[in-house]
Amino acid sequence: MSLKDQLKTDMKEAMKAREAGKVALSVIRMVNSAIKNTEIDKKIELEDSDILAILAKEMKIRQDSLAEFEKGHRDDLVTQVKAEMDVLAKYLPAQLSEEEIRHIVVEAISTLTAPIKMGDLMPLVMPKTKGCADGKLVNAIVKEELAKVN
Repeated sequence: MSLKDQLKTDMKEAMKAREAGKVALSVIRMVNSAIKNTEIDKKIELEDSDILAILAKEMKIRQDSLAEFEKGHRDDLVTQVKAEMDVLAKYLPAQLSEEEIRHIVVEAISTLTAPIKMGDLMPLVMPKTKGCADGKLVNAIVKEELAKVN
C-alpha cells in the first residue's frame, strides 16, 4: 500500500473515531493538503519518497515549534505539538541512533584520503541518512569525527 493510500485510510479511521481522532485527522488533512499543493505546483504525481520528504519537513516544523513553545512555557501548545508529532512519526521511517550515524560517518571517512574536507564527506553521508536522521545531528557528528581525523 502506498503512503498516499495509507494516509487516506487513516483519515477515514480518524473521522470515524470522532473526538478521539481529532488530532490525527487535522494532521493528516494538513499533510494531504501539502501533498496536493506540491503535486499542483510541480504538475506531477508524487512518489512515496517525495511524500516522505514532505512528512519530514512537517516534522521539522513541529520540532522547531516545540522548542519555541517550551521556551515560552506554553504547556498547552507543547502538548498539542507533541500529539501532532506522534501522528507524523507513524509515517516516517525509524530514526537512526547517534551510534548508527557515527558508524556511517566513520565508514565514509575511511573511504576518503587525507586531507578530508566537510564538502567531500557530506555527499557520502547524507544519502544514507536522508529521512532517517536530523540533519543538524548528522552535521554535528561529521564535525566531531573530522576533528578527530584532521
